[in-house]
Amino acid sequence: MGFEETAERRALRSAVAELGERYGYDYYVRQARSGGQTTELWREVGKLGYLGVNIPEEHGGGGAGISELSIVLEELSAAGCPLLMMVVSPAICGTVIARFGTDEQKRRWLPGLADGSLTMAFAITEPDAGSNSHRITTTARRDGGDWVLSGRKVFISGIDVADAVLVVGRTEDARTGKLKPALFVVPKDAPGFEAQHIEMELVSPDRQYSLFLDDVRLPGDALVGSEDAGLLQLFAGLNPERVMASALALGTARHALGKAVSYVKERSVWGTPIGSHQGLAHPLAQVKIELELARLMTQKAAHLYDSGNDEAAGEAANMAKYAAGEVAVRSVDQAVQSMGGNGLTTEYGVASMLSACRLARVAPVSREMILNFVAQNSLGLPRSY
Repeated sequence: MGFEETAERRALRSAVAELGERYGYDYYVRQARSGGQTTELWREVGKLGYLGVNIPEEHGGGGAGISELSIVLEELSAAGCPLLMMVVSPAICGTVIARFGTDEQKRRWLPGLADGSLTMAFAITEPDAGSNSHRITTTARRDGGDWVLSGRKVFISGIDVADAVLVVGRTEDARTGKLKPALFVVPKDAPGFEAQHIEMELVSPDRQYSLFLDDVRLPGDALVGSEDAGLLQLFAGLNPERVMASALALGTARHALGKAVSYVKERSVWGTPIGSHQGLAHPLAQVKIELELARLMTQKAAHLYDSGNDEAAGEAANMAKYAAGEVAVRSVDQAVQSMGGNGLTTEYGVASMLSACRLARVAPVSREMILNFVAQNSLGLPRSY
């Protein structure tokens, strides 16, 4: 890993940034407020091969890694188009299926996930479990050659645009009687599968849902990977999720910072641009520093993951997610502060980012749970729970 990107990655950044600028934040907000989707952009990103850069070439992807996929999402987010489902469909689901799926599952799903013609959601969070994935109660039991899945999920993104859902459930260990995690591909049209929209105070075209799984019958080949290696397979998807969430937050921070800098360069009140005053210049400079630090950690996490070092990638991915979430919130807040009253208007397009950027501190893992992870795993401190 070097501190200068390869020519190929620089070219990828440039091409995706150009594509993002053709759509821009006005398009993204217009779709969000009208109840629409970013379907046109999603399809174009897929058609051009950017959506599946991490999918193996033999299954229609680019054969690269999470490093390249995170570049795509960062640049789209910096252009004002943070495609949340990129965190889910190609990053989590595509990675898990590519690494652990059967040949048939790979043939069925990966080409479509790569070109955007198929989308897969991911369901792990439950109302009573919260951040404690060990308390997941969605269970799968054998019934002949089938699986029967029952449980409930909450805050699941993109069910309205997904063709299927990768559901994290639990199966009973025959030796111990304890429940262990397992992953299942569940079609949306399966009997017993129900989704309910959750109203959110977010300006985003990506919608959140509660899922109800009432004895959903699945064929035996709905299980992804081994029934006995669920935890390993689960974290193979969660580390890319954190890297991609970091990339989205970084792009959001860059977008807000760019708007603030442009504004303070042009706005003049006392005969000089307000950006010349340290009260505004220094906070923006601080955002830039924190942004670059978070970016380095994100690149490190992606590099470690692509190199196959899952353990080190887990630590780096959590740190990257923390740093990127913090700078996203700081950047948007400082952009509003720099613009004063204009920062709260629709015209300047910053206030609409306030609630969305706050999500970076909460999902897909909260800052408090990351601090727990670092305290216990990086520092060796006693567990608090």
